[in-house]
Amino acid sequence: MADEAQRDGEPGTRAYIGSFTSAGGRGVVAAAVDRRTGALTVTGASDAVTDPSFLVAASADDVLYAVGETEEGAVAAFDVTGPAPRLLGRPAPVGGAHPTHLALAHGHALTANYGSGSVSALPLGPDGAPRPAARVLRHHGAGPHPERQAGPHAHQVVPAPGGRWVLSVDLGTDSVHVGALDPGTGVLTAHGETPMRPGSGPRHLAFHPAGSHVYVLAELAPTLTVCRWDAAAGVLAPVGEPVVLPTDAVSHPSGIVAAPDGRFLWAAVRGDDTIAVLALDETGERPRVVTTVPCGGHWPRDLALDPEGRRLYVANERSGDVTWFDIDPTTGVPGRAGSLEAPAASCVAFAPGAAPRPV
Repeated sequence: MADEAQRDGEPGTRAYIGSFTSAGGRGVVAAAVDRRTGALTVTGASDAVTDPSFLVAASADDVLYAVGETEEGAVAAFDVTGPAPRLLGRPAPVGGAHPTHLALAHGHALTANYGSGSVSALPLGPDGAPRPAARVLRHHGAGPHPERQAGPHAHQVVPAPGGRWVLSVDLGTDSVHVGALDPGTGVLTAHGETPMRPGSGPRHLAFHPAGSHVYVLAELAPTLTVCRWDAAAGVLAPVGEPVVLPTDAVSHPSGIVAAPDGRFLWAAVRGDDTIAVLALDETGERPRVVTTVPCGGHWPRDLALDPEGRRLYVANERSGDVTWFDIDPTTGVPGRAGSLEAPAASCVAFAPGAAPRPV
């Protein structure tokens, strides 16, 4: 089936699914992508790492990185040149607890460690395998929610365009932290912190493709904070906060992505089990909720665009599937196109492929 999917689409297109092994997931799952239909065909899997909840593919298209979301916290590298992911070296400790997100910058793997409220930088060896954390930058503070915000909880780490700054979203401190990463040593230095609305619990962010704005999605309140981004100064400035869903909705937003052409945003919302579609104006500062559509399952933990920005893939954790959608290029509204069984799915990552459409 994998060969058939490869012939129908374009060769070399791959996707990877992360899942919670402690909840019955297969770990890191590799799949061929039919670029004509968007369909996924599983080619292999590896459970060599416990709870690989977030994945990122290297630009060389031969190494995949995963966090192990455990109390000890680790980053693992996988050789993905074959049909099944193969562990590359030994997982390296991050120096923090329960890492939930991973990014690559300047030859380092960066992790957001939810349990310990910190961000780590791990050097990558010549073979691509991670080394133990060279630096751990700890967040400080708390929020008004008595259970979820008793201390810092770094949930996501994202290198800013240009590579000079690193942004980390902290659900516990109701803020986005800006740090500087030394490309040679991997030393992370605190640069600034931008507060969000108290009690909102920011979880994930997305950059506008032009790099001028940042959209911060909250988990404890169904809102989106729009910020201007000053790349020269490394300063984030909030300018507005549209509501993603009606305020009385029982929901826990999770992931957000921006269209490569800068016209739309899509946000996954758990509980409500929808994808919110937001249209952006020319300034990028006034998102407008267009509609919401069912996510195709239950508890959408994360979502991702294919490399061309034509399809949206949603990891539905509790229903155990990945559902994909064709995006209407005029309205931005996703239309369900298919799904794949994927127990305890946590994220979808794509190997680098076709360049996105320019802004």
